[in-house]
Amino acid sequence: MSLENGAVLSPEQALDLIAERSKLSLRRETLFNLPLIHARRNEIAGEIVRRAGFGARTTINFVNAHCINTLYRDPAYEQALRFSDLILPDGSGMRIAARMSDVAMGDNLNGTDLFPEICEAASRTGASIYLLGGAPGIARDAALTMVNRYNTLRLAGTMHGYFKPEDEDALIDRINASGADILFVGFGVPLQEKWIERNRERLDAAVVLGVGGLFDYYSGRIARAPAPVRAIGCEWAWRLAMEPRRLAKRYLLGNAMFLFHAAFEGARCRGYTEQASLASKRAMDLAITLMAMLVLLPVFLAVALAIKLDDGGPVLFRQTRIGEGGRNFQMLKFRSMRCDAEHHRAALLAQSDRDSTCFKMKHDPRITRIGRFLRRLSIDELPQLLNVLKGEMSLVGPRPALPAEAEQYRGEEWMRLAGKPGITCIWQVSGRAEIAFGEQVLMDRAYLAQRSLMSDCALLFRTVPAVLSGRGAY
Repeated sequence: MSLENGAVLSPEQALDLIAERSKLSLRRETLFNLPLIHARRNEIAGEIVRRAGFGARTTINFVNAHCINTLYRDPAYEQALRFSDLILPDGSGMRIAARMSDVAMGDNLNGTDLFPEICEAASRTGASIYLLGGAPGIARDAALTMVNRYNTLRLAGTMHGYFKPEDEDALIDRINASGADILFVGFGVPLQEKWIERNRERLDAAVVLGVGGLFDYYSGRIARAPAPVRAIGCEWAWRLAMEPRRLAKRYLLGNAMFLFHAAFEGARCRGYTEQASLASKRAMDLAITLMAMLVLLPVFLAVALAIKLDDGGPVLFRQTRIGEGGRNFQMLKFRSMRCDAEHHRAALLAQSDRDSTCFKMKHDPRITRIGRFLRRLSIDELPQLLNVLKGEMSLVGPRPALPAEAEQYRGEEWMRLAGKPGITCIWQVSGRAEIAFGEQVLMDRAYLAQRSLMSDCALLFRTVPAVLSGRGAY
């Protein structure tokens, strides 16, 4: 190969130059301090096979929500990830994090969708593939699926991931002897990234990718989520339903932890300004609310049925509340009182167990049988997640007041309306109805003056034990 100035390059120098120019041609966006590829799926599939054809050595790894959580607690994994030549964003979690940080993101470049596109492109160019990982027979079956789909695809070989450490040298010799151009390594995060980093110099394959558990899908062991579920970014929920015991911690706790990391990253990228903080808060509200509604869907259905069976009345209760800046909105709750409860409120005001402004009774006769249970665990508040989606409420903020209560506000009490009302707040996790109104005002003002993503996360964590304790819930 010769340059424009007439200089002649050796084959090794030519490959290095091709790889360097390929790097420069790919757009990258920084998120979580990682250079993520911004591209369309078919473009990156073609680029991968093109590099394999030129023999340009390239290490490729994917990052999703689980990877980011692992990165924060495993320095060795972070080092292995940064060893990559290309890092591809995988999953709806990364898209949510990008929005929080105001970072542009291309296609969802997950390995499961990319795998067949790479195989199709390889079948046209003659590049050969090798699949390494999974339980015995899984990689072989996944490879045969692709060979049957693309008749001209060259399969160099397959090997399961259950080999002994002392057999590693022989395994690498076997892979190299196969002449594979593209090696897919499916050990799972973070084992595959560490294995690739440790052995990359010994592997002859031009392109090596860490692909997690995608072999399971193409072998037929695990069914993929239907296309509509994937389209709305909820494939994780399908996977959780398929393997609840193995994936419950990863998705239920892991997704929440990832959202906290994403929120802090968003604040860092946007410069911690008030506007950036509110934008990140809104993004976190949306992400957590969507996840919660998916997880809690069976609870929603069960409660709706119980309310209907109890007295046949409507499931939801709509009530006008005062939102940010004094604006009215219709707050939603599961109905916990008789249908005519509002007509009897005035007659009960004198029996309030709360001081002055806010009306509350420990033994309110209007509450239904199912309603008492719903209130004890705050389940009646769950429909307010819909108010959060609409932007009328936030997950964390001062509780929204009734118009009659707001009319009684005096002086600095009006400052409670300076922020978006929330489902939980400081006094909600500190005793709820047992907290006097004057103290509630002080707590709400303190929250609004010092609110941050960190304080919101702390209050969300404190809400769970507060709900379970039942203190002040009536």
